[in-house]
Amino acid sequence: MPLYKTITVKPNTKVFIWKVEESFEDLSEGIKLSDHCEKRVSGMKSEIHRRGFMSIRHLMAEAGYVDEDLYYDELGKPHLKDGKKISITHSYQFTAIIVSDEKVGIDIEKRRDKILRIANKFTPLREYHTLANEDAIIRKLTIVWGAKESIYKMYAEPGLGFLQHINVTDFNFEDAKTTAKVNFKNKDSFYKIRFLEFEDFTCVYACADAEKSKN
Repeated sequence: MPLYKTITVKPNTKVFIWKVEESFEDLSEGIKLSDHCEKRVSGMKSEIHRRGFMSIRHLMAEAGYVDEDLYYDELGKPHLKDGKKISITHSYQFTAIIVSDEKVGIDIEKRRDKILRIANKFTPLREYHTLANEDAIIRKLTIVWGAKESIYKMYAEPGLGFLQHINVTDFNFEDAKTTAKVNFKNKDSFYKIRFLEFEDFTCVYACADAEKSKN
């Protein structure tokens, strides 16, 4: 089973990444779905989505959960019945979850030049003029998008804008981390961001910065 990577962010926070290489039938072995999820996966037309859906259940098993432990609220945000926080992501052949006692978010993106065309919708492009080449710009934009998407998943609130409300602090690639600030509904919130790159994909995950949020 291709559990691609496990990251212990801190004792109460773990990331699990899966590379989807098995067939849907192989991924279905040993996994019991709720009636609701059985209908969901049966209705999926894309084979990679169906396989991704099942791989996430294997990631949940790695974290000690079964499908019945997961439910979604009216805004589509996933929750665990024991009160722990979970965030889920998938992109092509990679899926990932992050599980924690605290609010968390995770996103995986395939690095593509398409992001150059939509960049001005989520970040001020003038901030990237110092980068050496287009590949570096694509890398950085993908990380920034992943950071904002991870934070957005934590909120799951209508009206939160990537460009208007979420600011990601500039960073060096080799640091593999940065911070972010959200100003929304007249309240400031702060986040710690971590990222990693592999096989033309970027994974970003965010946790609340408890120390700054107290100030």
